[in-house]
Amino acid sequence: MHGYAQDKDAYLKRLRRIEGQVRGIAKMIENDEYCIDVLTQVSAATSALQAVALGLMDEHLKHCVSQAVAEGGQVANAKIAEASAAIARLVKS
Repeated sequence: MHGYAQDKDAYLKRLRRIEGQVRGIAKMIENDEYCIDVLTQVSAATSALQAVALGLMDEHLKHCVSQAVAEGGQVANAKIAEASAAIARLVKS
């Protein structure tokens, strides 16, 4: 079971909302709306995705990484390295 399983419905709801935001941005471009207004909506969608990513990372650390650390050994080292790499990708975006 994944760390986010308990909040799966909430994550799916948030992602559907973000999906709607992105469709709205496409419609804004189709309608030739003002650049700054489009950029404002892109920023909002980006922030919403970042919030989802941070929530998933938090769940991963609390569930998957902490469980691996309790087991110890190479499994723990691999999970910590995996989490570090994921954090680095999030920081770059």
